[in-house]
Amino acid sequence: MKILTLAILWISLALLPANVPQQPQIVTAAQVNGTWQSKFGTFRILAVGKQRLRVEWEGIYPYKLPDGSRMANTGEGRGIAIIEGIEARFKPEVSEDECEIRMKFIRGKLEVKQEGICGFGFNVSAAGTYRRVSSRKPKFVYEEG
Repeated sequence: MKILTLAILWISLALLPANVPQQPQIVTAAQVNGTWQSKFGTFRILAVGKQRLRVEWEGIYPYKLPDGSRMANTGEGRGIAIIEGIEARFKPEVSEDECEIRMKFIRGKLEVKQEGICGFGFNVSAAGTYRRVSSRKPKFVYEEG
């Protein structure tokens, strides 16, 4: 009898539609707040309510001159990101019109994509994978504005 019950249960589960919509995942302040770093940049993020994040980013592109001395191009961006599910999007305050930064919070990491020209330093990009180095309220470098 147990085998028959298990077989019926298995068949019932197998016949469920595969495209049943799932509840969208939504990130919480505890999952996003803090300081996130990669080899080439730092994001400071703070949830400010109503599906919005205060975001500040600083990036660097290091290189060597022909004589071997080290140099770096730098860039920065800040603004308010709007959260939709596990992704937040924002256009840095002082950037080109087509610039958009997309941030996805996945399994404790921050995956960032940059679209369009953002006006950061030559070869400087916010794109990459960041890991959280602090979950405390970040210390923003620039005044809110």
